[in-house]
Amino acid sequence: MKQNGTGMEFEVEGAEDAQITVEMEADTEYSISIDGEDAGKMKTNLGGKLSFSVELGRDVAVKVNIKKC
Repeated sequence: MKQNGTGMEFEVEGAEDAQITVEMEADTEYSISIDGEDAGKMKTNLGGKLSFSVELGRDVAVKVNIKKC
């Protein structure tokens, strides 16, 4: 996992789909990409939580990239 002041990137793998929650800056919009494909923009809640799902099960790691808008 790599993290800096504007976002983070990491890889995830597993046998089944996963729900991921990360803590980012509160009340801020982030752009999310999964395996290089745009997954849209999401805004964190007042506690800074950002939750999204990732489809897994292909026996390969999936790259997740989260960037501050």
